[in-house]
Amino acid sequence: MLLYRTKTTPVLEFDGDWYRIDRPWDEMLNDDDLYEYLNSCVGSFPPDDSLADAVAQTLPPSGNQEIWAAGVTYLKSKAARMDESKDAGGGDFYDRVYDATRPEIFFKANAARTVGNNDWLRLRIDSKWIVPEPELTLVITSSGKIVGYTIGNDLSCRDIEGENPLYLPQAKTFDRCAAVGPAILVTRQHPAPETEIRMRILRDGQEIIAESTTLSQMKRGLDELVEFVFRDNAHPSGCFLMTGTGIIPPDDFSLVEDDVIEIEIDGIGKLVNSVK
Repeated sequence: MLLYRTKTTPVLEFDGDWYRIDRPWDEMLNDDDLYEYLNSCVGSFPPDDSLADAVAQTLPPSGNQEIWAAGVTYLKSKAARMDESKDAGGGDFYDRVYDATRPEIFFKANAARTVGNNDWLRLRIDSKWIVPEPELTLVITSSGKIVGYTIGNDLSCRDIEGENPLYLPQAKTFDRCAAVGPAILVTRQHPAPETEIRMRILRDGQEIIAESTTLSQMKRGLDELVEFVFRDNAHPSGCFLMTGTGIIPPDDFSLVEDDVIEIEIDGIGKLVNSVK
């Protein structure tokens, strides 16, 4: 089941049919029994094919939930972080956190700093090395239960973080720094390890980056990351959690104005954003 937050109403796609969901978005995402609730909607209401047009105008599915993120959960990410910060003496930090019991967890964005599908992300003016980070993103209720999955783009300023690891909040959090969407996959099971994450970057209509990875390359478990996000930290409306990236563009690459980023995850769809 795919759940869309449109400008007019929540819309559910199930087996090629479309259903209007008459329930407040934030309340719905904080329902531990979301899968069962949506199943009951499918059984109770007739489909409405006209709703298919509504999903072309989606809003960020995060609603009022905060977005948090986990870092250095893939080996490739560890290597990139170590390389970018070695001149600042911080390279060893990332080597140690990759193998540590405690993961790297940080606040990424609130609703005001988050955009959805077909919207634009901001290029921070004091950074010259900005990259997208495609990530499986968890939808979690206030009780800590994962009820859905979406696509996230954790836009990152590698030069700022590399200059000093203490600058991480500035490298990660600024206006229009995060994108999520286009929909939430609501299912009882975690995505399979072979689930593929693909990213393309287009410049002047031409593909300049095309890479992929699978969830099997992630070192940490999803439930493990959620436990740390909720450890002594309440999320009354629930939250979203970006789970780290296994796709790192070459060191000589940086986004420039009007680049288009396409991130696709099996079973969820494609998140498309430009940058300005």
